[in-house]
Amino acid sequence: MKENKVSRVLKDQAIWLVFIVLVIAFTIANPRFITMSNLLIMLRQVAVWGIASVGMMFVILLGDIDLGTGSVITFVNILCAKLMVEFGVNMYLAVLISLLASTLIGLLNGFMVATIGIPALIATFATQTAFSGIALIMCNGQPINGFPEQFSVFGAGWVGPVPIPVIIMIICFIIGAFILNKTYFGRYFYAVGGNIEAARLSGIRTGRVKYLVFALSGFFAGLAGIVLLSRTNSGMGNAGLGYEFKVITCVVLGGVSVAGGSGRMSGVVAGTFIIGALNNGMVLMNINTWIQDIVLGIVLVLAVGFDCIQKKRQAN
Repeated sequence: MKENKVSRVLKDQAIWLVFIVLVIAFTIANPRFITMSNLLIMLRQVAVWGIASVGMMFVILLGDIDLGTGSVITFVNILCAKLMVEFGVNMYLAVLISLLASTLIGLLNGFMVATIGIPALIATFATQTAFSGIALIMCNGQPINGFPEQFSVFGAGWVGPVPIPVIIMIICFIIGAFILNKTYFGRYFYAVGGNIEAARLSGIRTGRVKYLVFALSGFFAGLAGIVLLSRTNSGMGNAGLGYEFKVITCVVLGGVSVAGGSGRMSGVVAGTFIIGALNNGMVLMNINTWIQDIVLGIVLVLAVGFDCIQKKRQAN
């Protein structure tokens, strides 16, 4: 019994052990890695991925995928920038409109998946393609600058020694954990992802659950886009390019099953920190960006492969 309990604890905390090993390895390779200034830089870098990963986790818990996260980040980036610069909309109103727009995009994905029956992979790929094009048309391929000075607070401000983007990320993690652990619809996410037919027979309105999940994914992606826009201080038509890949990696690496039905927010937090440590450590070691992409690809394959092996063992 004790051995089983120890092995269960080790399995649950394995992702954090991986993070610790990475920190030690990169510190040995470059002592600058462990300095407080560099750690804060790393946390600021992962804030956008961490915020978006909350919504992505909900989608993957259902056994679905959202490939439109990067394009939503880009679209919100351009929409909010245009509202403030070209239309003179108040900064806070522009943010609210942009978050509403990103949530509506999520609802559109939910409509295509839950009502029409289009597979999430295809539906969100269509969203990705369409809204990437819309964003480029809106900005004519040119960056948008000239925001109110106080707008930079969201992405570049500090509360004492802690960057505001990191605070926003932590709040999002807490909200995500609360939804999953303390609300009835959070339990529905697990039920629908575990066995959608059984969930339907038990009275859960699975279509509504999918609408809610994709709307939340759109909202958190939009919030990530606002933080990114504030940090870079420039609206760009390719701002979120490739972000969906890193967000999915954070979630899957954190132990959320691609088959749906299992995963914890604490694992996603660890997965986000690991991806941040990998990126930051490889930059400090002057590793080519192409090689960095290869490493992240390998990490994603290993994470998914481990999940598949675990599923097979449970089935046997």
